[in-house]
Amino acid sequence: MKSSAEVEPGLRRVVLIVAILNLAYFGVEFFVARTIGSVSLFADSIDFLEDAAINLLIGLTLMTSVATRARVGKLLALVILVPTVATLWTAWAKFQAPVAPEPVWLSLTGAGALAVNLTCAFLLVRFRSSRGSLTRAAFLSARNDALANVAIVATGLITAFLWRSAWPDVVVGLAIAALNADAAREVWEEARQEHPRGETKVRNG
Repeated sequence: MKSSAEVEPGLRRVVLIVAILNLAYFGVEFFVARTIGSVSLFADSIDFLEDAAINLLIGLTLMTSVATRARVGKLLALVILVPTVATLWTAWAKFQAPVAPEPVWLSLTGAGALAVNLTCAFLLVRFRSSRGSLTRAAFLSARNDALANVAIVATGLITAFLWRSAWPDVVVGLAIAALNADAAREVWEEARQEHPRGETKVRNG
């Protein structure tokens, strides 16, 4: 079994790669979302930005104490909720002007996002339990984003061939918000469980 000293350098390298991938695709997806007026792509683009921040924070906190990681884990749980709020605001605006997004760009951009998130999830999967709430936050975000991207691709196909409406896009955007809220809850619970261990370590140190 690898020691902590052996695992952590690999994890730091992985989270940096994941952060760069997320930041780069945030720019792509945000531009397309604004161009075609897509709620689901907008929600997902903000989520890419949030994932970049999460992985950068993980890289900065890997060498800190358990108690500090637990506190950062709780902060990340709150950060994960940011896309939820942004999505609700964008969905409300779309309710006022329910115009269908361009379906081809919706599906193509969703497929690109899926490729990025599957890559990130593959890179993170072996570390998902190695450092508690921090790496769990990163893995859950990548996993949830991949599921959301499948739904975005399907939404583009539905809009193109079955129902030329804004509502499939709005529904998927709101579903992405729900996924993020559930991930935030899981990370918060993991951080709460980790915090007492950190306190015990400090008292016994």
